[in-house]
Amino acid sequence: MAKPEAAVPLIVTLDGPAGVGKSTLAARLAGELGIAFLDTGAMFRAAAYTLGEGAWDWRQGILQEKLGEFEFSLAGSGRQTRLLLNGKPLPEAIRSEEAGRWASQLAVVPSVRAYMKMAQIFLGQTTSLVAEGRDMGTVVFPGARRKFFLDADPDERARRRCHQLASQGRPADFAAIAASIRQRDDQDRNRPIAPLKPAPDAVVVDTTHLTEDEVLRKVLDLVRAD
Repeated sequence: MAKPEAAVPLIVTLDGPAGVGKSTLAARLAGELGIAFLDTGAMFRAAAYTLGEGAWDWRQGILQEKLGEFEFSLAGSGRQTRLLLNGKPLPEAIRSEEAGRWASQLAVVPSVRAYMKMAQIFLGQTTSLVAEGRDMGTVVFPGARRKFFLDADPDERARRRCHQLASQGRPADFAAIAASIRQRDDQDRNRPIAPLKPAPDAVVVDTTHLTEDEVLRKVLDLVRAD
């Protein structure tokens, strides 16, 4: 008697620029669907934070050797999903603006992108997940069942980031955050490797004038319609 075929993991991708709310939405969407949340930005931030400033200028051999020591894994689902690096939870410091800038620099290095793509594909081969990032629908999971591209006005994204930091009791300089977001936009949208753009079959959602709940309902309805 033949064994039943294993179910194909459900993959949903959420791409978009910095500060658009991808991580929050992806975590909530994954919770509604009862699957894992893959924060790919955290993977790059974790690598940048662990390797340190200037790692993007290292010789490729050294960089590849260090990346070879990394192993990412997922535990839990929805908001309770934990992304682990070598079996350990990621430090809160990876969420700093500095770590974000480092991650954006590191993300343009071919060997880094190749490693991360391989690690992300491996996770998606065995686990149903909602993946958020910059090129999930275009490069990493081109065969995903549903793809979304979230966008919003840069100043609105800066305001949201300031509100998030203030709610955590952390300093929030609007001008500095807005400048950082515009700088990252320029880096991400104009980089030669996997530039930030919607996949041809992605649903583009402008979140500038939508609440988080409204965006979630829109995306969830489309996923459940399949």
